[in-house]
Amino acid sequence: MNSTAAKDGVPAKDGKDSKDGVPAKDSKDSKSGTPAKDSKDSKSGTPAKDSKDNTPATGSEDNNGGKGSDDAESSAPPKDGKDSPAQGAAAEAKPTTRWWRWAGKGKRAGKTDGATKTDGAATPVVADRWEAFASAPEPRPSVFTRAGRAVGRFLIHEWTLATLCSVALAVLMTWPTLRYPRYTLPQDYWDPSLQAWQMAWSGHILLADPARLWQSNTFFPELWSFAFSDTLLGYAPAGMLGSGPEDALLRYNIMFVLAHALATLGAYALARQLGAGRIGAAVAGVSYTYAPWLLAQAGHLHVISNGGIPLALAMLARGHGWSLRHGYRPERRHDGWVYAGWLVAAWQLSLGFGIGLPFAYFLAGAVLVAVVLFYARRLRTRQPVPFGRRLFVADVLGGLFFAGVGALMAYPFFQVTKLHPYAERTIADISIFSPPASGFVTAPSESRIWGGLHEGARAALPWHPEMTLLPGFVLYALALGGLFFSVWRLRHRLLLLAGVLVTMAFAMGTRFFDGTVTYVPLFEHVPGWSALRTPGRLMLWTTLLLGLLAAGAVTALTDRVRELTAQRIPSWPGPWLRMATLLPLLLVTVEGLNTTPHPVVPTQPAAMRSAQGPLLVLPSNQSLDQHVMLWSTSGFPDVVNGGSGFTPRQLDDVRRASQSFPDQTSVEYLRLYGVRTVVLLRGQVPGTPWELTIDAPVESLGITREDVGDAVVYRL
Repeated sequence: MNSTAAKDGVPAKDGKDSKDGVPAKDSKDSKSGTPAKDSKDSKSGTPAKDSKDNTPATGSEDNNGGKGSDDAESSAPPKDGKDSPAQGAAAEAKPTTRWWRWAGKGKRAGKTDGATKTDGAATPVVADRWEAFASAPEPRPSVFTRAGRAVGRFLIHEWTLATLCSVALAVLMTWPTLRYPRYTLPQDYWDPSLQAWQMAWSGHILLADPARLWQSNTFFPELWSFAFSDTLLGYAPAGMLGSGPEDALLRYNIMFVLAHALATLGAYALARQLGAGRIGAAVAGVSYTYAPWLLAQAGHLHVISNGGIPLALAMLARGHGWSLRHGYRPERRHDGWVYAGWLVAAWQLSLGFGIGLPFAYFLAGAVLVAVVLFYARRLRTRQPVPFGRRLFVADVLGGLFFAGVGALMAYPFFQVTKLHPYAERTIADISIFSPPASGFVTAPSESRIWGGLHEGARAALPWHPEMTLLPGFVLYALALGGLFFSVWRLRHRLLLLAGVLVTMAFAMGTRFFDGTVTYVPLFEHVPGWSALRTPGRLMLWTTLLLGLLAAGAVTALTDRVRELTAQRIPSWPGPWLRMATLLPLLLVTVEGLNTTPHPVVPTQPAAMRSAQGPLLVLPSNQSLDQHVMLWSTSGFPDVVNGGSGFTPRQLDDVRRASQSFPDQTSVEYLRLYGVRTVVLLRGQVPGTPWELTIDAPVESLGITREDVGDAVVYRL
C-alpha cells in the first residue's frame, strides 16, 4: 500500500521502506531489525520507540483512532515469493499482544501488525481504547416524547398565542356575558332574541328538512320568511347543538364572545401580513374590535360578526405573496391560502348582507385594481411578472365559489322584495339614519370612558344608536402619528388616509353634500345597496384603515426602541423601554371598556312548550314577537308572530283583527287564516283590549279555553 520497497541497499530518500539494515529516517515501518525512530509499527522483533509498555506495535491505534495500519499490506510476501529476513524474524518472535487491542471474534493475532490478510480473510476490527470513557449516545426519543415536543412547539407558536389571547380578551371585555349565559343577553333582549332564534332555526332545519330553510316557522303563512332580515346562516353548525330557548341563549352568548375574538385575530393577522410588528398588529386588532362606536351595536350580532373580513383579506394577501411593507414577493405565493381566503370570505357573506355586501363589492374592486396594476407593471418593465397557473386557477375557483354563495343568499331576498315591494328602502329612510360629522367624535352611552361625558352630544343626534361613531381618540392620535412616523411608505400612508376620508364620507350617507356624489349613486345603481338602511355601519372600514395606520406607527416605534436598546451600554433601560411600547395597546384597550347592560330574558311560558301550531301569541307587536320567536325553539311550531326589519301586511291585518278576540268575527278570521291555537299572556294584557275579555266565556264561539300557567290557551 503506502510503502514501496527499495530495490537496493540504499535507504529510500523518502524514508518509507528500506530493504537493508539501514533504518528509514521517517518511515512508518522498517523492514530491518533496527527500530524506526518515529514509526508506529516495527516489522522486526525490536519494539518501537513510541511503543507503550515495551510491547511491539500491533496497529496504529495511538494515532489513527483504532483503525488498522496504512501499511498492512507491507507484511504480505513479496511478489517473487521470497520471504524477507525481517518477516522471518517477526514470525519467530511472536510477541504477545494485549486482549483489548483486538475486536476479532475470539481469534488471536498471529502477527505483530495485527492486520494480516490470509487467504482473503477479513481484516479484524480494532476497538478504540478510549471508547469506554466516551459519553453515552443520546437515546432516541419515544413517540410520546416527540408528540409532547410537537404540542409544546404548537402551544408557544405566535398564532396559537394570538388566538388564546384574543379569546381571553374577548371574555374579559364582554363580561358578564358568560356569567349567566342561559338567562341574559347583552345590550337588550329584542334583536338578540331574534338572532338567537335565527341560529337555532338554521341548525334545526338543516338537520330535519333542508328544503324548508327559507320557509321558517315564524310569520306563518308567509313565504321566504327566513329572508326577512339578515340570517346569520354561517352560524348554522352551532345551531345544530342543543334545543329550546335556554340552549339558544347559551349558543348566542358563546358566539357573541367568539365573534369579538375572531375580529381581534383577523385584524391582527391582516396587520401582520401587511408588515406590522406584533405590538402594532395587536393595536390594530384591539382597536378594530373594541372601538367605542361598536359598543352601540352590541345588540346586533350580524354587525359584531365582522372578523371574517380582515381574516379573509390576510389569507388572500398571504396566498398572493403580497404585503404593504415588502410589496409583491412571488416566492411566497401559495394557492392553499388563496382557497382558504375565498372560503372565509364566503362564510362572512353568509352571515348577512348588512356587513357582507360592502365587503363583496370591496373584493370585486380589489380584484379589478390588482389586475390593472399587474398588467401595468408588466408593460412598464417589459418583463413577464410571475403569477402562476395554480394561483390563477385558485382565484377563479375561489371567486366563483364566493359569487355562487352570494347568488344563493341573494335569491331569497329578491323574492321577498318581489312579494313585498313596500319592504324596499327609500332615500328618505336612509336620510333618517345618516349621521352628521359630529358623530365621529361622539361615543355611545355604553362607553365606560366617554359615555357620561358625551351625553349632551348624543342628545343633539336624531338617532344616536346609529350615529355615535367614535372609533377612539387614542386611535385617532396613533393614526395621525402614523402619517409622519411609520414603517409604511409615504404613498401607502396617503392611500390609507384617502381610504379613511372616503369611507367616512360614505358613512355619513346623505349628510355629505346630500350624498349626491357618494351614497346616492350607490343606492340607485349598485344591486342590493338599497337594502342597507344604516350608512353609519360603514364606519367598520374606517376603523380598520385607522388601525392599519396606527399599526405602522407603533411598529416604527418598537423598531426604534429595539435599535436604541441594542446600542446602549449598559442595556439596563432596555426592558423599561420595551414595556413603554405596550402603552398604546393598553390605552386602546382601556378606551374600549364598556358598561353594556345584560338584561334577563323573559321566561318561556309553560303554554308555549306544548302548544300545537299554527298558533298566535297575544299581544303581538314588533318587540314582543321577537320573544315569541325565541320561545318557539321548543319544537319549532308554526307561529303567526314575527319581528324583523319590516312587518308584512298580513301580519298587520292579523294584529288588527285579533284586537277584539275572542269574538265571532276574530275567531272566524283566524280560522280562515289557518290558526288553530291562541295563547294570551296574562302578564302582558294590562292596558290592552284583552284586559276585559281574558276571562269572558267562550262556549258559544265553538272554542275551548284553558289556563296554563300565566297564560290562557284557546283552541279554535
